[in-house]
Amino acid sequence: MEIPPERATLTTVGVRGEGRVAGLLLAAGQGSRLGRPKALVELDGERLVDRGVRMLRAAGCSPVLVVTGAASVEVVGAVVVPNRAWRTGMGSSLRVGLAALPPGSPAVVVALVDQPRVTAEAVRRLIAAWQSGARVAVATYAGRPRNPVLLTRPHFTAAAEAAVGDTGARAFLRGRPELVTEVPCDDVASPDDIDTPDDLAAMSRRR
Repeated sequence: MEIPPERATLTTVGVRGEGRVAGLLLAAGQGSRLGRPKALVELDGERLVDRGVRMLRAAGCSPVLVVTGAASVEVVGAVVVPNRAWRTGMGSSLRVGLAALPPGSPAVVVALVDQPRVTAEAVRRLIAAWQSGARVAVATYAGRPRNPVLLTRPHFTAAAEAAVGDTGARAFLRGRPELVTEVPCDDVASPDDIDTPDDLAAMSRRR
């Protein structure tokens, strides 16, 4: 399912997700160093975009939105939200994705398509932190905050406003450290990303 970018929320297509944590997969990048859009790159015989959607759904996220840009992508089990401004960087994809969330979603887990070793268990830990009262939850690895990130609805607007260029949610998180609950995920996931053919080859070897 794909919705035009001018439609503000998923209520227009009947996807409400009342009370459920939504999933947002940012998958608009061109993958210039890979030579193809990252969403279409395959790892272990599966496109990265399908892998990311499967992971978010397995963690219990609903609905799952995929923000696309450099490539037109059809994805089973997700709502595709095109980002016409994808060339301006990840920030525009985060803004488009947050704007498209249904009003019934109390929180969203934001994940990146080029980090295929992030697992459903890592996302479940973020959701558990939210259920325990966290307003913003961030996965950490060796004590360093990375992805995925859970944002609660009261902070969608501030996170979107801070998302400029290629920073995504980083500026918002650094500017509001008192909101952030860090959730160690070293033992269940890895934030390693795929930017080059060498990255892809190395990750393929680490099955």
